[in-house]
Amino acid sequence: MEDVQRRRITVRGVVQGVGFRPYVYTRATGLGLAGHVTNTPEGVVAEVEGAPAAVSAFCERLAADAPPLAVVQAVDHCEVPAAGGRGFTIVASRSGGPVRTLVSPDTATCAACLAELADPADRRHRHPFITCTHCGPRFTIVTGLPYDRAHTTMARFPMCPDCAREYADPADRRFHAQPVACPACGPRLRLLVGSPPREAAGADPVAEARRLLAGGAVLAVKGLGGYHLACDAAHPGAVAELRRRKGRGDKPFALMARDTADIEPLVSIDAAERALLTGPVRPVVLLRRRPGADLGAVAEGVAPRCPDLGVMLPYTPVHHLLLGLPGDPPGPRLLVMTSGNLSGEPIVTDEAEALERLAGLADAWLTHDRPIHVPCDDSVVRICDGAPLLVRRARGYAPLPLDLPLPVPPVLAAGGDLKNALCLGEGRKAWLSAHIGDMDDLATQDAFARAEEQLESITGVRPARLAADLHPGYRSTARARRAAAGRPLTGVQHHHAHIASAMADNGLDGSDRVIGIAFDGTGYGDDGAVWGGEVLLADYRGHHRFAHLAYVPLPGGDAAVHRPYRMALAHLRAAGLAWDPDLPCTAACPPEELRVLERQLERGLNCVPTSSVGRLFDAVSSLAGVCHLAGYEAQAAIELEAAALSAGPSEEGEGYAFALRPGQPSAGTAGPVLADPAPLLAAVVDDLRAGIAAPVVAARFHAAVAGLVATLAGLARERHGLGTVALTGGVFANTVLSSACARLLRERGFTVLRHHRVPPNDGGLALGQLMVAACAPHHPQQGEGHVPGGTRQSA
Repeated sequence: MEDVQRRRITVRGVVQGVGFRPYVYTRATGLGLAGHVTNTPEGVVAEVEGAPAAVSAFCERLAADAPPLAVVQAVDHCEVPAAGGRGFTIVASRSGGPVRTLVSPDTATCAACLAELADPADRRHRHPFITCTHCGPRFTIVTGLPYDRAHTTMARFPMCPDCAREYADPADRRFHAQPVACPACGPRLRLLVGSPPREAAGADPVAEARRLLAGGAVLAVKGLGGYHLACDAAHPGAVAELRRRKGRGDKPFALMARDTADIEPLVSIDAAERALLTGPVRPVVLLRRRPGADLGAVAEGVAPRCPDLGVMLPYTPVHHLLLGLPGDPPGPRLLVMTSGNLSGEPIVTDEAEALERLAGLADAWLTHDRPIHVPCDDSVVRICDGAPLLVRRARGYAPLPLDLPLPVPPVLAAGGDLKNALCLGEGRKAWLSAHIGDMDDLATQDAFARAEEQLESITGVRPARLAADLHPGYRSTARARRAAAGRPLTGVQHHHAHIASAMADNGLDGSDRVIGIAFDGTGYGDDGAVWGGEVLLADYRGHHRFAHLAYVPLPGGDAAVHRPYRMALAHLRAAGLAWDPDLPCTAACPPEELRVLERQLERGLNCVPTSSVGRLFDAVSSLAGVCHLAGYEAQAAIELEAAALSAGPSEEGEGYAFALRPGQPSAGTAGPVLADPAPLLAAVVDDLRAGIAAPVVAARFHAAVAGLVATLAGLARERHGLGTVALTGGVFANTVLSSACARLLRERGFTVLRHHRVPPNDGGLALGQLMVAACAPHHPQQGEGHVPGGTRQSA
């Protein structure tokens, strides 16, 4: 009798909801093997039995030939006694035991489904919820594990006979595709109009929605992870009205285009950007505007004075239908697609909530009855020097874990108060939540609680300790303190967390210190000041402040953030430069406010000291006449970057420089090196009076900051022998600065670390908090003092 072998194989990773069991079935039956496969909380478990050569062939390329959406992280197999039997089956999922599998992110509609969507002969022609094992909703519909239809929000939609037949057919693309549906049995799309909202007449809600968009209406459109607010991007009135209703100031809107041909006249697209736009994630990609491009296709109000357009391609069937299939009547070719919320609030996911909270924002609602279990906003990415730089990590990336360079105990890190995302870690894995938002709003704090619960439920991690920012006024920190319930809580200095995040993002185990350049708008410092221009010599266990931007007063806290001319005047005064009326920042300040500001600075009233590079960008932006009022975070810096781009690389010139001087010694040790911007500001004033244009000033300022980074890194290497530099903090979302710094550092022989898997801004903060807390278990929560003034803004 021929030898028979039986092996049990456990596959871990993103292997549920991606067609892995059908793949195993097809592979096993093709080799003539008997056995079964099932989903379990720890992954996919299969047993195969047959000739040893066939069993070996089954195991050899199991991971290499996996379905396109699968991420296989481990394959374990062992020999078990032969059980006999014939045939191979997919058996019911097994629940119970610790959760060790991973949930797939939501994925853009695949080419095969799009072909069916546009095919009049297909039974899913124009079906708004077409999907298969290779595409569609996953993370946002999962209610539990293992991943089966019963554990998704599709559980309420029984399959019709046709869908059930496809679901059970191993040869079908929809074999065990959990969200499978068709017009006969799936979710239903409908358009609600009027006040009170009622279902619109007509057989095709999408056709009526397109007609409303073409007429200048604002629509609330239910997507995978929440509602968008949409309007025709070429309709100036519609764009202006949406901006007014949403209370968005001048903050840029994202665009959705049917394909890249519609945006190529407007922006430059390289190969890496095109791959992001057209790939399965479909994030918003920040693309540089073409100089001199005819922007008739986009209203100026979409992204006023911004160097980029944020563009994404359709990623759901509803989006494809809204933008039109071949042969459809003409409609808007570019749509504004912005989060369905008021500025500062979390994205709306529920229909009843949408009808209430978006009532003053939308003219109609294109909605459906498939519930969204997990809110998930659009991810935002840009390409910097050929590599992706995440600005917001959400749809398409969450909840994929990050591999950690060393094992960690179960830790929950609360992140910051702006761009909040929490992080859960255990072993060599860390899970970042999708982008949650700014913690000012009670609804966002509730969203934080739901995100924590969801992340714990799908990972099985039960945190034994917590980590949070040292800022005593942060709501995220207060929440962590309340939730600790006897568990250790580690307070992590803001910029140390940024640097630790960059180290973990690049796979460093922390055995060697790095030169961490942490530039942002605000972070609570060890001395109670507002830090933001820091050079820290750091590992996961601690940090030493080697250098920083010299302190200047932050007059009025958030008032100085919203009115950059106040920051410019504070910097001029600290530099010993007069507030002459010919300077743009002086002219921008109302006379009465100017007098009050002068007295405020003289007396030090509500003037917490700051070393923030983000605030220096604001100051130079106003001093150069670029931006005096900021209606959204980092507006002054973004417009200064746009000005620098318009100058061109040949305009950088020489002459702007910081003065370096020693700081105050402390406890017998040398103080940090201080970078004083006074000579730089004096040079800017001289250039302005010489008639030098603002774009040239902006370019020279960027070059000066990059030169400062290279100089301070050189000093740190000279004194401490370190050769690796980590660039982190929200200021390094500025690609002009990031590229210039990286170039100068590499020319000087440094290894340069930049973010690629998590954002450099506060959206990546929690990863660093987790690593510091994991490596410093006895470091208690500190920093219970009060920070004068409003200092929660960051760049």
